[in-house]
Amino acid sequence: MNQRELFLRHVAQTSDLPLLGVDVNIKEAKGVKLIDENGKEYIDLISGISVSNVGHCHPSVVSAINEQTQKFMHLMVYGEFNQSPQVKYAKMLTDLLPEKLNSVYYTTSGSEAAEGALKLAKRVTNRTEIICFKNAYHGSTHGALSVMGDEFFKNSFRPLLPDIKILELNNLKELEQISSKTAAVIIEPIQGEAGVREANKEFLKLLREKCDTHCALLIFDEIQTGFGRTGSLFAFEKFHVVPDILLVAKGMGGGLPIGAFISSNKLMGCLTNDPVLGHINTFGGNAVCVAAAKATLEVIVEEKLAARANQIEKIIKTHLLHALIKELRVFGALGAVEFETEALNMQVIKSCIQNGVITDWFLFCPTAMRIAPPLTITDNELINAIQKIKTVLDQVK
Repeated sequence: MNQRELFLRHVAQTSDLPLLGVDVNIKEAKGVKLIDENGKEYIDLISGISVSNVGHCHPSVVSAINEQTQKFMHLMVYGEFNQSPQVKYAKMLTDLLPEKLNSVYYTTSGSEAAEGALKLAKRVTNRTEIICFKNAYHGSTHGALSVMGDEFFKNSFRPLLPDIKILELNNLKELEQISSKTAAVIIEPIQGEAGVREANKEFLKLLREKCDTHCALLIFDEIQTGFGRTGSLFAFEKFHVVPDILLVAKGMGGGLPIGAFISSNKLMGCLTNDPVLGHINTFGGNAVCVAAAKATLEVIVEEKLAARANQIEKIIKTHLLHALIKELRVFGALGAVEFETEALNMQVIKSCIQNGVITDWFLFCPTAMRIAPPLTITDNELINAIQKIKTVLDQVK
């Protein structure tokens, strides 16, 4: 058997046709390029779904990983040991956040961060109702799946969490449904899998007010939009609305698995009693992953990559113009290229991959192609990738 056949037989699949059946065996990834076993180079325009914000194998991240592996890797993570990587990173990250977001609970993924946040909201408020939004994506574990705003991916796994309400994004009237029964409202300030759809400022401001009025917690999911992706360190900074709980992951670890939910020390304290160990996981805060996260954040800050995302947005909007593009939605280095039909989008994506440009589509917007390159991509690399996309568009029938 070749590697593809072994892959399909022994590695669990979640789709009959991953990446449209394009057979790519990657042997190396550096910067913004993936290199297959035949030496062919691909420009990565999705960053592993907004994970590789600082590019693949950034030297600073690799160095931090190597240095930490020489000290220790896994210890106990429930507070039994004062671990320097955890402390230093939590201090660095929270210094860059509003004062109320000063306590970090480490997880190994975005889904786990969402699960922990939902539990925290229930524990703090002693309520069960969770409000979410149509076409929202917060992960695929049972609790996170419960607040997914699309029935297609949920129906086969019911029953899920009870007391879930799904509202329409940017519909001010629907915010009247927030009440004294509501534990939390969970929202992406810019919806990712909906095809890069922005919550407007008026809507988020009223949402904040409604949550304050009814003592409900506001959870911002910045798993996909965080760490410079949308032109500021976190997207909520552009809306001037501060959540009670912030979810992060993806671009956090420079390629290693790590996430977190972040809140105030006061609220997080609710997880320490009734019951003790109110939320636990084995690998959250793994020293190597946290060391990688700290190095990643240092690169983002020192190289001003959030500002770089704004330049990437300008280049995309200036150069990615074509008659076949129905709409172009771009916020920093997160973009959706909308086509008239799903069939056309899939044809374009497949041709792009075959021509050395890695892209894909959105779960809840199959008519749109994802553009989310590493923030380290150069102007020439990005323009080159865009030109390849336009060449594909010129050739589709």
